[in-house]
Amino acid sequence: MLVNVYVPIVVTVVLALLAPRLAPRLAPRPAAWALLCAALVTAAGWVGSLALLAFTALAQIPQVAREGHWSVRLLRAEDPVRFGVAVGCALVLLTACVACAVTVVRQTRDLRWARRECRRLPGNDQLAVLDDPAPEAFALPGRPGRIVVSRGMLDCLAAGERAALLAHERAHLRHHHHRFKTVWRIAAAVNPLLRPVEKAGCFVLERWADEDAAAGVGDRTVVARAVARAALAVHAGPAGSALAATGGAVPQRVRALLAPPPRHRPLHFVAAGLLLTLCCTSLTDAATDSEQMVEAAQHTHLCGHPDPGSGPHGAAASAHRRPADARFTDHAARTAAWPDHPAALPDHTGLGALCVRHRPNT
Repeated sequence: MLVNVYVPIVVTVVLALLAPRLAPRLAPRPAAWALLCAALVTAAGWVGSLALLAFTALAQIPQVAREGHWSVRLLRAEDPVRFGVAVGCALVLLTACVACAVTVVRQTRDLRWARRECRRLPGNDQLAVLDDPAPEAFALPGRPGRIVVSRGMLDCLAAGERAALLAHERAHLRHHHHRFKTVWRIAAAVNPLLRPVEKAGCFVLERWADEDAAAGVGDRTVVARAVARAALAVHAGPAGSALAATGGAVPQRVRALLAPPPRHRPLHFVAAGLLLTLCCTSLTDAATDSEQMVEAAQHTHLCGHPDPGSGPHGAAASAHRRPADARFTDHAARTAAWPDHPAALPDHTGLGALCVRHRPNT
């Protein structure tokens, strides 16, 4: 357990370091799915590792040990985790649970706001054009989702660029990109080490929509111009659950659109899969080791070897317990005074103290 329990944490650190560098080089659609699976697995591994480490501190509390019927002394001997480290992991786990709950509430509130705004927008079509001189263009998830574009944004773009912009926003709605963002935000709230993964994921979603728009329009250069002009026109993107065409690192997106489409790199995904498999396997092994350690501690407790002071009268019983040399003296005296004493007879039955030879009446 000492090594395996820390492997998910190491995998999370490796993922946080490599994701921002590798994600822009990969095909955006498989990269988004890979980052989604990686965030889920590493967040679960993070919680599992913290829970196992925190349990070692909880299990050493005498009151908990009495309820679980295990030996605290054996747990301390078998478990090399320091008590202070375990307590710290328990506090981090509690913080992660609170952050997860807060993020879920916020994401739910933002999604409800987006759906409410979809119903308030004029018209029944997917596209809603606002009579607003400020340049804006974004997608609102809902049932169904809506694309919001202002007159100011349409005036900034040519006809082909408008089609590219709308194709970009339709890609966000068609592939439900807001769900990806929700998962990444919750995972980053649970494990702050995953914040670079969330940032890389948001960039990959914009690249995914760019590639879909380029495939729909048939001209990558037109999409690149649309992204660049929309970004120059907008000084601040909309907040909340909206997905804007001006999101992400715009210069990198434009360079990627001016270059040939990205190639599929299966080796990168195979390596990521092996890394996540290592994370799951190590966590499973750590949980198994922890379970076996608790079972051994319970067996020791049930076999009549309770910890000193673990019971309600444990301290008094330990104080009145006779030393080993006194018991040995009593044993020798009984053997010398009565040769036929059960303790002086050889045990041929394997029953130990239950094998008693009765002296005949004289």
